[in-house]
Amino acid sequence: TNADRKVEEIIIKELEKSKKNFSILTEESGFIKNKNKNNFWIIDPIDGTTNFLNGVPHFCISIALLFEKEIIAGVIYDPIKDELFYAEKNSGSYLNNRSIRVSKKKNIYDCLYGVNFRKNLPENLIIRNTGSAALDLAYVSCGRFDGCLQKNINLWDIAAGTILIKEAGGVVDNFELKEFGKISIKASNERISSDLNKKINIF
Repeated sequence: TNADRKVEEIIIKELEKSKKNFSILTEESGFIKNKNKNNFWIIDPIDGTTNFLNGVPHFCISIALLFEKEIIAGVIYDPIKDELFYAEKNSGSYLNNRSIRVSKKKNIYDCLYGVNFRKNLPENLIIRNTGSAALDLAYVSCGRFDGCLQKNINLWDIAAGTILIKEAGGVVDNFELKEFGKISIKASNERISSDLNKKINIF
C-alpha cells in the first residue's frame, strides 16, 4: 500500500542518519546493499496491513538489527496503543521502559497462542489469529500470549519478535536465518516448549 511505502521511506531515512552504511532488508524494497554488509536493518513498515486497511486497530512497525547472521536488537511499536517493545542482546526485553518476561504456565492446553493457521492443531488448543505476527511475538515476550505458532511468513514479520522473546526468557524453535521467506516458527515460554515440540508437529 502507499502507507507501507511511505512509512518505510521515513524509517530508512531516519536509520541512515545514524548508521548510513548499514545494509537494509525491507518488505517493500527488498535488499538495499550498502558498504557495511555485516549489519542489516530488517524492516516491516506495517505488520498487519490488512488490519490497517480495514480500520482494525491492531498493527505495528517492526525493526530488527542483524549482525553477522544474528539478530542482536529489535523494536516493535504499536501506534494505536502507544506500546513500544524493545530488546537488545544480553540486555533484556522491555515494554515502555518496563522490564518484561514470558509467562510461567506449564500446561499447553491452559495456554493462549497467537497463530496464523488452524489445520493440524489440536481442537482444544486455545488460539487467536490477530493478523499481526510481530505483535503476536511481542505478546509472548510480555506474557499476554503463552506461545506463538506461525507458518510460511517472512523474516521481517518475526525478526524483532524473536529477540524480544529470547531476552524475555522464552524459546524460539524452527527458525533458520538462512531463510528470508516461508519461515515457520514456534515460540513460547520455556516450560511448555518441550511439550509443544512433542505434541504439536506442524512443521
